[in-house]
Amino acid sequence: MAIKCGTESEKEISFRCVQCGFSVTTLYIQYSPGNIRLMKCGNCKAVADEYIECELMILVIDLILHKIKAYRHLFYNRFSRETLHNEVLLWKLSLGFLILDAYQMLAVCTTQDERSLPASFASFLGLCGKVLMGVFFGNLMFLGIILFGTRKFLNAKIGDSRCKHILLSILISSYFEIFVIAMMVWEFPSSVVFIIKMFVLSSNALALLVITDAVMIRCIWICFAAHAMKFLVTQGLGAYQKLVLW
Repeated sequence: MAIKCGTESEKEISFRCVQCGFSVTTLYIQYSPGNIRLMKCGNCKAVADEYIECELMILVIDLILHKIKAYRHLFYNRFSRETLHNEVLLWKLSLGFLILDAYQMLAVCTTQDERSLPASFASFLGLCGKVLMGVFFGNLMFLGIILFGTRKFLNAKIGDSRCKHILLSILISSYFEIFVIAMMVWEFPSSVVFIIKMFVLSSNALALLVITDAVMIRCIWICFAAHAMKFLVTQGLGAYQKLVLW
């Protein structure tokens, strides 16, 4: 298990109780290999993090079920501070997110004729430009609204380290995007993309709640506004390009 026991001298490490979100200094005490004792939270008196002894599949199931304690374990206790500040991981997740997002835009914002093999190289470049512009400007607006809403309505300070933490939490909580891969193999109606987006929105809101300790309804509205603006921008760019080409 990658989780390590914290001590009072390690002030930079901030573990959290998965039940109440209270800061704890120690998650468990290891007496010998395979022999550990889970520590209790000083606030709620419950076991601080029972996921330490759980299989990974249990954590995945609880994440899908949107259990807040699973998100607290993931963002505070499972990932170390070095992992959260790992720019290589951030770039890898961003690249994967953009690739899946580009395919979603291709499925939603284009017709069946446009998705078929282009009749000419010029039409192929036009399709690629349409998708790339939608992905770039759509996600730029999405991230801008997330950061602005976090600072304005959740009263959270936005610094360089904080921005990376929020961005990483949004990327990780968008794990439902991976179901788009199934659409690359099997034929699904475009409405499936909107169902996936609803799950991503709710997961993003829960991740934002865990990271900022804010009110749930505000996190939902911020994520809803970000996703809605992203959708409007991509649709607007698509309509503008069609008008120009016409």
